[in-house]
This record gives sequence, structure tokens and C-alpha cells, in this order.
Amino acid sequence: MKNQLTVAVCNTHLEAEQVVKELQKSGFDMKKLSIIGKDYHEEDNVIGYYNTGDAVKKWGATGAFWGGIWGLIFGAGFFLVPGIGPVVMAGPFVAAFVGGLEGAVVVGGLSVLGAALFNLGVPKNSVLKYESDLKADKYLVLAHGTAEEVEKAKDIFANVLPKLEISIHH
Repeated sequence: MKNQLTVAVCNTHLEAEQVVKELQKSGFDMKKLSIIGKDYHEEDNVIGYYNTGDAVKKWGATGAFWGGIWGLIFGAGFFLVPGIGPVVMAGPFVAAFVGGLEGAVVVGGLSVLGAALFNLGVPKNSVLKYESDLKADKYLVLAHGTAEEVEKAKDIFANVLPKLEISIHH
């Protein structure tokens, strides 16, 4: 059975943190959870990122947020994405993104990030919207898994923040 994906668009890092913590409390497999967001703002004065085991450390204004996320989610990356800017990501999406970079599998008109979303089953029109959301400093929380797991994640997203924009992709 093909894995599916549900995507929640969070307006702030606090919203993203809320849904991630609720998924963890519910027993959702955190190895199947990804988060993507722009994290660099000039006023943050980011000095750097580093990865020690399963935790990424960062200096800057949202350091506590990302530090907490990387304590929960496995796999991390910081990339400069043309057209979007500096993007921080964690979870299985990182492998899809890096696979797109290494294989140069880019879908016409999409960034590498967009191509990775497309290759995970997200339709092109949704990819373009998610890229716009990221440019607007929103966060994407992605739950990967079976239809049942993805539906459970969608219900949790909706219960935590009823006004979230949530989509399921096959």
C-alpha cells in the first residue's frame, strides 16, 4: 500500500509546536513526521546550526522552537532554496529533498523543495501554494504514513487548531 501524506499549514512556530506535541502525546510515530519552515530573519542574528546525534542546535530568536522540534523529530537540514530562501526542515522530508538534490529530479517550474513535495504525491497546484506559504513565513507540518495514520494525524491537527488548513495527498 502506498504511503500517504497529510499537510497542515501553521501560521506560527507556536502553532507548529502545538500540533507536533499533540501528535507525540497521541502516540503518532515521530519518525513519520516532518516540519518545514523558514527560520532565518536578519534580526535573528543566526550564527549557525549544528547537529549532534538527533538534536540540532541553533543560536537565534527561534532557537528554543527548533531545539525542541529536533528533540522530537529525526533527521534535520538547513538549505538555501532559490526562490524561497533559507529553509529549515526535519523528518523524512529531508531525505526526499536531498534525493531531489542528488538526483536533480526537478519538476518543471518548481523549486527543489516543490519537486520533493510533488514526488511525495502532492499535486502541483498544492505545491505552489505550499511554496507561497513558506515564503510568507508559515510552517508546514507533514505526517507520512498509511491511510489510517494520515487520517489520525489530520484529526489531531483539526482538534488542536480547528482553523488550520489541512490537506491529505495520496
